[in-house]
Amino acid sequence: MDAGSTTALAVAVVGVVGTLLSALLTQRAAELSRMRQEERAEELRERRGEAGLRRACCVALNTASRQYVAALTDQLHALGHEEELRAVRQRLIEARDLHRDVYAEAQMRLPERVLGIAGEVAHALGGVYGSLRRLDDGVPRPGDSVAAAQADIDALWDLLREMRRGMRAEPGVSGPGSGRRHDGSGDPGAATPGAWS
Repeated sequence: MDAGSTTALAVAVVGVVGTLLSALLTQRAAELSRMRQEERAEELRERRGEAGLRRACCVALNTASRQYVAALTDQLHALGHEEELRAVRQRLIEARDLHRDVYAEAQMRLPERVLGIAGEVAHALGGVYGSLRRLDDGVPRPGDSVAAAQADIDALWDLLREMRRGMRAEPGVSGPGSGRRHDGSGDPGAATPGAWS
């Protein structure tokens, strides 16, 4: 075999090996690209899933808090009406228990800045509950009165609005269909307290 044939053979072998390596490298690059896309898609699904859980937790906490305030309001209005008190007491206990459970979940899911106001709401709810129970049992402490309980309930509605604003400000909680009114008022939950009693 002469030098020209050997060179031609070597060039042919290098060309075939190059073509095969090129195909393998292209396939490997495509595989890596596909894997990165799948990882990004999985991360996005996880973020969306976590945002959905956070949103559901916020909705549940808002609902449970509003129901608790409504039950406190019903308890306040039922004081002195013995025939109504049994059912109202039971509804209040159920609302308190539901709020406790939902708040416990919120403590594990929601960020500290939202939990700060949610904790204030929970503390205020417990304070009004204690006051109303003492009034109902006929053993009020100094400062316990129907007027004071009503003032505390009115303040609770303001705290609930603040809590909702904090929740809606969280990334992933507010979004399309977040409940904003079309009339521009912006606070869908700002119903008057009487609307929930």
